[in-house]
Amino acid sequence: MPKSTQTYWNPLISANDNKWTTINGLEGLAEELTLSFDNASGEYTRLTRFLAGADTTEFGAKVHDYPEEVFIVSGRLYDYAFDIWLETGHYASRPAGENHGPFKTDDGCVVLEISFPNKINE
Repeated sequence: MPKSTQTYWNPLISANDNKWTTINGLEGLAEELTLSFDNASGEYTRLTRFLAGADTTEFGAKVHDYPEEVFIVSGRLYDYAFDIWLETGHYASRPAGENHGPFKTDDGCVVLEISFPNKINE
């Protein structure tokens, strides 16, 4: 089965705030909203919203055994692994196994993630 589909809608407007869910372990720091998911492959497209003042330093860096793409939709996010402020419009295509984070943001940030768990270590 292909990834789920959705008619045009705007997940960023306040009327849709109730669709976001807190990321377990990051209460008060970050929320997520899955936009599309493929049950067969596990591939997904998701928005992650880091709340103003969020800092995930205590959780350390992240690494996945699959590739993912990220695009900064709004705000800015500091990535300690790369020592860079990611601003609106920044994009990365991360290979499997690449360290990233921890992260911090001053005014908040929304990140679009496209992940490919079925492509482990490709």
